[in-house]
Amino acid sequence: MPELPEVETVRRRLQACLPGLLLRRVVVHDWTVSAQTEEELNGYLAGRRVARLRRRGKYLLVDLEAGPAAGDGPAVAVVHLRMTGQLVFRLEPGDRPPRFTWELEPDAALHFLDMRRFGRLWALDPEDEDGFFAARGLGPEPFGPEFTVAYLRGALAGRRAPLKNFLLDQRRVAGVGNIYADEALFRARLHPLRAAGSVGPREARRLHAALLETLQAGIDHEGSSIESFIDPAGRRGSFQEILNVYQRTGEPCRVCGEQIERTVVGGRGTHYCPRCQPRRGGMAPGSRRRPGSARSIGRRGPRGELIG
Repeated sequence: MPELPEVETVRRRLQACLPGLLLRRVVVHDWTVSAQTEEELNGYLAGRRVARLRRRGKYLLVDLEAGPAAGDGPAVAVVHLRMTGQLVFRLEPGDRPPRFTWELEPDAALHFLDMRRFGRLWALDPEDEDGFFAARGLGPEPFGPEFTVAYLRGALAGRRAPLKNFLLDQRRVAGVGNIYADEALFRARLHPLRAAGSVGPREARRLHAALLETLQAGIDHEGSSIESFIDPAGRRGSFQEILNVYQRTGEPCRVCGEQIERTVVGGRGTHYCPRCQPRRGGMAPGSRRRPGSARSIGRRGPRGELIG
């Protein structure tokens, strides 16, 4: 979190206000936010006007035009929000100190807030962009031309890892995280512990469609504000209001009424409906439930209620 729909929401909001503004100066308040120094970041970015904003998986890209001085060519700023990053477009950052600030003209500022301090900032020459992402091994964009049913079937083939792990692997498809993986698997009626390679042709088509539908719904609802996500204007998304399984442990399935269960897959809390997503087909190694074990392993609250 944030995942593809949240980053796309941020991109759309900033696309409406940043292009044309002059980035006067980058001020770094927390040196851990970038491997580059403040001087290096300003060398790439300062004195240039914002041209447009793009997205690659969970990365936000800001294209800047060439500056007026000789040798001030175009540049690309790359921001990864990671778990708690927020880009806020206002003159003052608010109660919490930002990790970096872009001072903009006329009379504007973009602040990067990040409670857990995992987010990052890079500045690149445009010709270095392909190498930057190649080094990170990002898979195709879900809405891009490369992400076809045929691609998905080929990527799934022969893989023994659980489907949930497959969807979280950014090398297979870029931008999907915990929330949207759970929701897409529910829409596709596939158990999160199914071995990825056991998915048949019809199931692969269902999964492909479910991924696109789920991500598009997240974009349409302007992201999920389950924890810290807000857009650059400080507004919350609403996708959390229509979640089918994610963090709904013990609640009735919206489709069949069965209780939503929780397990852990690859260290990540995973939510599913045992009736809509039955344990059938080839399950991933080690995923068989022991006889007599509890179906739900969600945490319990002070009154014994299950919590996601």
